[in-house]
Amino acid sequence: MGDRYEPVESPDETTIFAYHDLTPPTLGDVYEARAVVRQHLPRTPLVRSEFLSRELDADVYLKREDTLPTGAFKVRGGINLCSQLDDEFTDRGLIAASTGNHGQSVAYAGRAFDVPVTIAVPEDPNQDKVTAMEHLGATVRSGGRDYDEAREWAESQAAEHGYRYVHSANEPALIAGVGTAGLEVLEDLPAVDTVLCPVGGGSSAAGYCLTVGATGCDVVGIQSTEADAMTQAWRTGSLEPKPSADTYAEGLQSRVPFALTVDILRERLTEMRTVGDEAIRDAIRRTLAEEHILLEGAGAAAIAGALQLKEAVAGDTVVIQLSGRNLAQEKLQQLLTVPPGATSAE
Repeated sequence: MGDRYEPVESPDETTIFAYHDLTPPTLGDVYEARAVVRQHLPRTPLVRSEFLSRELDADVYLKREDTLPTGAFKVRGGINLCSQLDDEFTDRGLIAASTGNHGQSVAYAGRAFDVPVTIAVPEDPNQDKVTAMEHLGATVRSGGRDYDEAREWAESQAAEHGYRYVHSANEPALIAGVGTAGLEVLEDLPAVDTVLCPVGGGSSAAGYCLTVGATGCDVVGIQSTEADAMTQAWRTGSLEPKPSADTYAEGLQSRVPFALTVDILRERLTEMRTVGDEAIRDAIRRTLAEEHILLEGAGAAAIAGALQLKEAVAGDTVVIQLSGRNLAQEKLQQLLTVPPGATSAE
C-alpha cells in the first residue's frame, strides 16, 4: 500500500503514520475549525453555578459540553478532522481506539461525512457507549485489558489495511476542533480568570491553552490519581508509560502520555492536579443533587478538582468544563445506593 500506510518513528509509545503531523495547531487553526464545527454542532451553554459559586467563594460557570450530541467535547475534534480527510481514506475508512467518547466522536463525524468507521474498545467497555457508537453506524470491536491494548490493535489494523488511524491526541486538526469551546468561553465571558478541565489524553486542555490561555487566563488540568501518565509527563517531560491506568473514570484512562498534547501543555498549561476516584464519585453525586446534571467520571473530574482548589480560586471568575454525560447504568445505580464515603466495587 506504500510508505504512507507504514508506521513512522514516534516520540511516544503510540503508533503514528506519515499523515500524522505533530506540529501544534495555532490560534488561527482554531478559528478555521470554528467555521466547520458551527455547521455541524450547536454552541454549548455557559451557565453560572450557584452551588459551586457558594462552595468556592468564586464566580463559577459551567461550560456544558455534555449538551453536545455525543455528550462530550471530543465530537468537535472529530468533525474538524473528518472535514479535512484525504479522499483516499473516504472508502478505506477510519479506525480509532476509545473507551467511548472519542469513539463516539469519530463515529458521529464518519456518519456526517459518509465515511466508514471501526472503533476498538477494551474487553469490558461501557456498554452504553458501545451501543451509542453502533447506533451512529460504527463497527465496534472489543478486546484487550484496557484502552491501550485496544489502541495497539487499532494501530496494527491501520497499518495492515490502510485505514486512517484517528489518534486520540496526536492530531492537530482534532485539537483545533476541540479548541473551539475555548473561543465560545472567551466570547461569553472574556474576563475569565481560571478554566479547569479534565485530562485524559490532554486534547481539551490543549485547546483551552491555545484560546483562553493565550489571554493570560490560567488553565488547570485535572487527572485521576489512578491514571496520571499525562501529569507525570507534564511535570518531568518524560513520555514513559505508566504500568496501569485503572481508574473509575474510564474516559481518563491511558497508560501512555501523548507527544503532541504534552508539548502544548508543558509550554502553556498553568497547573496539573490529580483527584482520587472517590472524590470523582462524590463529585458525580453532588453535581446530580445540586445541579440536576448527570455526569460520568471524566465529566465530573474537573468539579472534583475545583473543590480541592477552593482556596486557590476564591474570588476568581472560574469556568469548569463539564464533558461526558455517558455514565454506565450500573455505575449510576451503584452511586445512588452506596452512601458517600463507603467502599464500592468498581
